Amino acid sequence: MTDDADTGAEDRRRDAENRRLDDDGPAGVDRDSLRRAVGAVASGGLVVYPTETVYGLGGDALDASAVERVFETKGRDRDDPLSLGVASVDDALAHTRPTALALAFMRAFLPGPVTVVVERDPSVPGALTGGRDRVGVRVPDHPIARALLEEAGPLTATSANVSGGGSVTRVSDLDERVRDRVDVVIDGGETGGAESTVVDPEHGEIHRRGAMAGAIEAWLADPPV
Repeated sequence: MTDDADTGAEDRRRDAENRRLDDDGPAGVDRDSLRRAVGAVASGGLVVYPTETVYGLGGDALDASAVERVFETKGRDRDDPLSLGVASVDDALAHTRPTALALAFMRAFLPGPVTVVVERDPSVPGALTGGRDRVGVRVPDHPIARALLEEAGPLTATSANVSGGGSVTRVSDLDERVRDRVDVVIDGGETGGAESTVVDPEHGEIHRRGAMAGAIEAWLADPPV
């Protein structure tokens, strides 16, 4: 049984969270959509959210069941791993084990349109990574995405499209198969469209060229650590 003191503390915590979303949320975001998205993730549901590249499909990245729903929604092969979206590099450190070199790279390029491959912590389920020991980390440089990640915790960071289809830069372009399976869609307007660059700094490898690829190559060629 929960006593009155515990109940009161929980009510005050919820009120404080709601005030923070109302008063300190990012400019231009529908606060109600953000609150509903946070609630959906907490209940195991899925959300669509904007990033600086394309719209993302998010579920609780630490919940294997939610991760499975993301795979089902996209029609994606379970051997094709998903990335881990977090609000900051410091948040990433709670769920990953980067080397000193990888951490220096993360602090140099995140937040930004870059996915950084590092060793995962056991808190990250194998369902997210296709059983691999490494995970791609994404810290979006977008106020709505960051606000959602700060409130909801780590989310899957994958494009909000059916596998094989084009990435989504406008909510109006969402495939109905995705729209019908998600609980909340946060409309942040048209996004930039460029894919993130996927890089493994520890091994000096770029797995996918995208935004900022030139600057990343220069850093890898002469790392300042």
